[in-house]
Amino acid sequence: MHQSVRTLFIAVAALAGVTVSAAHSADFDLSPEQPGRIRAEKVAEAIAAIPKGFRFVAPGTFTVAISPGGPPLAAYATDARTVVGADPDYALAIADSLGLTLDLVPVAWADWPLGLASGKYDAVISNVGVTEQRKEKFDFSTYRQGLHGFSVKKDSAIGAIREPKDVAGLRIIVGAGTNQERILLKWNELNVAAGLKPVELQYYDDDAASLLALRSGRADVIVQPHAQLVFIAARDNDIKSVGTLSAGWPDRSDVAITTRKDSGLANALTIATNALIANGSYARILQRWQLSREALSKSETNPPGLPKL
Repeated sequence: MHQSVRTLFIAVAALAGVTVSAAHSADFDLSPEQPGRIRAEKVAEAIAAIPKGFRFVAPGTFTVAISPGGPPLAAYATDARTVVGADPDYALAIADSLGLTLDLVPVAWADWPLGLASGKYDAVISNVGVTEQRKEKFDFSTYRQGLHGFSVKKDSAIGAIREPKDVAGLRIIVGAGTNQERILLKWNELNVAAGLKPVELQYYDDDAASLLALRSGRADVIVQPHAQLVFIAARDNDIKSVGTLSAGWPDRSDVAITTRKDSGLANALTIATNALIANGSYARILQRWQLSREALSKSETNPPGLPKL
């Protein structure tokens, strides 16, 4: 099958919730059994921090909503039912830390805010970024950096992209209306003001067309969420990373466990995450899914988030 057609087929199938074996990479275990999954011990301090009288959706169970958007963060396994990935692994480690059984509930991304607010889930662990607007309704316990990635063809002469001047004159594929586009437009303003060549931003309807443009030489760089590019690089073995960009540039932006506002659970989850960081389980989970670059040195409760637009 032609690469662009194959990639498009995979993307359409993923939207339908169907697992396609062609999309899998030998670098990632997408089996439902998950023999390499990291388990954790109970964390007494985190358990003690759960407010007295707090009621979980189901007794003895940590009910977590997750949106299976794609590997390596969360995707349907080869049985097309089990959700696997870095976020499910992390959710399991948190449940272990609290002495609870994990109930992972797949949901559409658009549905998690109402479901969480109405009490259907104890938490959401699904790459949710901390924003000041979301903090009005939810509490957050951070667990990963929110990163975008710059990737190029493997034989590209572009070595590294770290700051605005590094993108001057390049043809960059970016999603319209995304945070990546907002940042690149600002970088371009800075470059033009400094007398550097402008950036040429390119927009495509889907990932298949974007990757085809990069591979055919019509573009120099593609910018997407870092985790997505990690999987594409492992799957296709023809692109490489040349840098990352904080989703909150010029500030840092983290993703977090999301809980109901003032439910009292966030502090316990932050303590549990910091225990996982301290004992090494956290690092092993990220390493398993090739996301070590997104690691945090510590978890925080309700840190500054992206400002309101």
